[in-house]
Amino acid sequence: MKNCQKLLCVLAFIAPWPGAASAQPYVWRAVAMGGGGFVDGIVFHPTEKSLMYARTDVGGAYRWDEKKQEWIPLTDWLSQAQGNFTGIESLALDPADANRLYLAAGTYESAAAAILRSDDQGKSFQIFETPFRMGGNEDGRQNGERLAVDPNDGSILFFGSRRDGLWKSADRGATWARVDSFAVIGATPSPSAFTNGAPARRRGGSQAVGIVSVVFDAASGKRGTPTPVIYAAVSTSSTNLFRSDDAGATWQPVPGQPVGLRPNHLVRSADGLFYLSYGSVAGPNGLSAGAAWKFNANDGAWTDISPEKNSGREINWGYGAVAVDAQYPSTIVVTTLDRWQLHDEVFRSTNGGRTWKGILQPGRLDCSTAPYTSRMTPHWTGTVAVNPNNPDQILFGTGYGIWCCTNAATTDSGGRADWLFLDKGLEETVPFALISPPSGAHLISGVADIDGFRSDDVDVSPPEGTFAGTRFSGTQGLAYAAAKPDWMVRIGNGGNHETHAAVSEDGGKNWSVLGSDAPGANSRPGKIAMSADGNAIVWVVQRDSAQVTFDRGATWKNCAGFSGSSIIADPINPSRFYALDSQNGKLLASTNRAEYFEATVAMLPAAQNPSRGSDGVLAVTTGIEGDLWAGWRNSGLYHSTDGGTSFAKLDHVGGVDALGFGKAAPGKNYPAIFLLGSIDRRRARYRSDDAGQTWIRIDDDQHQYANADVPLIIGDPRIYGRAYFTTGGRGVIYGDINSSLVVNKK
Repeated sequence: MKNCQKLLCVLAFIAPWPGAASAQPYVWRAVAMGGGGFVDGIVFHPTEKSLMYARTDVGGAYRWDEKKQEWIPLTDWLSQAQGNFTGIESLALDPADANRLYLAAGTYESAAAAILRSDDQGKSFQIFETPFRMGGNEDGRQNGERLAVDPNDGSILFFGSRRDGLWKSADRGATWARVDSFAVIGATPSPSAFTNGAPARRRGGSQAVGIVSVVFDAASGKRGTPTPVIYAAVSTSSTNLFRSDDAGATWQPVPGQPVGLRPNHLVRSADGLFYLSYGSVAGPNGLSAGAAWKFNANDGAWTDISPEKNSGREINWGYGAVAVDAQYPSTIVVTTLDRWQLHDEVFRSTNGGRTWKGILQPGRLDCSTAPYTSRMTPHWTGTVAVNPNNPDQILFGTGYGIWCCTNAATTDSGGRADWLFLDKGLEETVPFALISPPSGAHLISGVADIDGFRSDDVDVSPPEGTFAGTRFSGTQGLAYAAAKPDWMVRIGNGGNHETHAAVSEDGGKNWSVLGSDAPGANSRPGKIAMSADGNAIVWVVQRDSAQVTFDRGATWKNCAGFSGSSIIADPINPSRFYALDSQNGKLLASTNRAEYFEATVAMLPAAQNPSRGSDGVLAVTTGIEGDLWAGWRNSGLYHSTDGGTSFAKLDHVGGVDALGFGKAAPGKNYPAIFLLGSIDRRRARYRSDDAGQTWIRIDDDQHQYANADVPLIIGDPRIYGRAYFTTGGRGVIYGDINSSLVVNKK
């Protein structure tokens, strides 16, 4: 009874008023899956013990919390308008000030980029848009680091761009000037390293890589003045390493350097030597050759120290990254990259690269923190780091997270390295589908690249890993039968199956493929729905084309009269399905199990821009027959209580990106509504406990999570106030009412 009384006090305190939305404090966390995306950079601070950061290609940046033994996300505050800043092109620390952090943020060259500057280890940031573009999720994103802070004068930064050359800032990243003396032929797929024209404005195609690494020779200068000697590596197979002796004013190629491969990492050891890793292309895919080299700047000597040579004929691969032990500079670590047949390896040398030992494949890998990784092989090993304060600790990034070894020295005497998947708090999946049934697992998610998860406990990576039975490369649609919630269907892509739809009758524990794909499905997953009794499955294979099966895919029948690209089942009546034709502003309904659809007489707005993301939102209220909601990003939200025959427009809701339902508030019968959209011109996440009459903002300025590839938001039918939503690289986020915070204000 005490808990109920406390909750009612909370509700009374935050009760919204008609009109503009009020706000309610929530606690937001990532649903635990464990990694899942490409960690393409790991950087230790050289002097601050246990301070390290990780950058990702689409999921922002993280700081390691040694006390909690978990990664702390640093970029969840990014708004939708700042969505391109979630791909971190490079990361830099000030060696003289452990509080200073710089993120070069820009996912694609098609949109603006910025330097995110922090003076408190990422607790807060200032944003400075740059005159150059970035490609944090483009070719060569694991190269680095492009961004560097002068160790003798922290106000000076250099950045190696993809198309626009080398840039310098003298005010800690606030403003930038191009270093016109740095011009390199062959740095991009085009004839010059950078052009005076506009950078590319599209994904794909010919991606420039440009300058991949900038390294200061701190010993060449003194504290308080700019460091005179600087090196820069360029992703080209011709002359690619350059040196400045006048703090970056002029540049010359380093004599005697190897050519024929592209450098991807450049590091300096404490004894003044330089180490470089090379590949045939920028990566992370497609390497067919590679090497590791050592350069002595004192005598100009170059030494090939490659642990193994690639024959270049039957087995093709290259080298991904190189790191040096700060305490013992003759100890070096390199990783292979794209060694798919032999599997990638982490090589370690304790004598400057004369001899090497592989320490990953002979080692013991502990997958307990993310059991799904037990069926994965480390790949895209494009970054590696040695703890400067603990030489036994080595970390490397993969296409699905971070592996960490803390007993590297044991391999010197013939022991085996122990590797732990070190990804607590670091979640980087891209989710495409979510359901929260009224029984069984609280959440079932479909994600890109690793299929999906059944989460009985959203704070623990599922012990059984991903879906049992049928697996796809990615799950892109999920639905369950409202009257039989253990019955589910999902559609996906990839996998070793001719059919790309699967069903479960035990709440997602086990899955088996349908008898066949719906005609016309091909490689397009489309949308999926299951009738309330589970006996009819409707698959929208493409716009204006849907198929229904009553025998689990043995046969399919065309849905006559169907148009649009969405499909939902009525939660009560198994004969009723609904579809939204947003291009023409029509609501279609079927009363005969989707065999035939007919447009209702309701007048709805047509989508203003029928491109991706503008198809409109259609939802049916949990537990109520014919109670429908339709919304558009720029045209508001509409409610029907008669199966779509008529709709009423809601005041104050300006646009809808996603809408879902959860458990009703105490004393209420109508389910709570969760909305991602605009209310009174403010885009945020909201909840309504009174069928949309009033709204409460549930996210806040520090928890906006940028964009989602597929925007979804749903509630939990068993936990009042809980919301789940998708992101574009931070996995699934869930939130609960922060009751203690509100009650304390009472």
